[in-house]
Amino acid sequence: MATERVICAGFGGQGVMSMGQLLTYAGMLEEKEVSWLPSYGPEMRGGTANCSVTISDMPVGSPVITDDATCAIVMNLPSLDKFENDVVAGGKVLVNSSLIEKKVQRTDVDAYYIPANEIALELGNPRVANMIMLGAYLELNKSVQVDSVLEAFKKVFGPSKEKFVPLNKEALIRGAEAVK
Repeated sequence: MATERVICAGFGGQGVMSMGQLLTYAGMLEEKEVSWLPSYGPEMRGGTANCSVTISDMPVGSPVITDDATCAIVMNLPSLDKFENDVVAGGKVLVNSSLIEKKVQRTDVDAYYIPANEIALELGNPRVANMIMLGAYLELNKSVQVDSVLEAFKKVFGPSKEKFVPLNKEALIRGAEAVK
């Protein structure tokens, strides 16, 4: 596996930090080298939020991702505007098309448009839009296994949230289907 450098970005409250934590923890469970670097705007919920995740077979020298992301998962328009140019040529930009009408301007990256909010509503819970985006990412990059993410969910959120594993598994599956 090559080193994956992923930026997850959106408004506070959209679960972008959770996406990053789950990716990172799943990588740990698979005994990969990982880093997670959160960045919050001053407003928190409703403000800007993003995190950088690195997953690799080699030691990670720095958690900072500047202009060498292999993928950006963007949940809102300000995030697309901010991070589109941080993805390397040949990289991927996953766009929550439920909230972003604008298209990726670059022609040297692969763009995927996932109606995450609509799919989440079909599943009966708007809070799983982030997991739909994560499922799309996992289908495209396969940097960690879906089962590892679900195991990470139990570890990150604790026993009281394990009842949400089936819903989140379905969200991951639906996200994968959206990019097949």
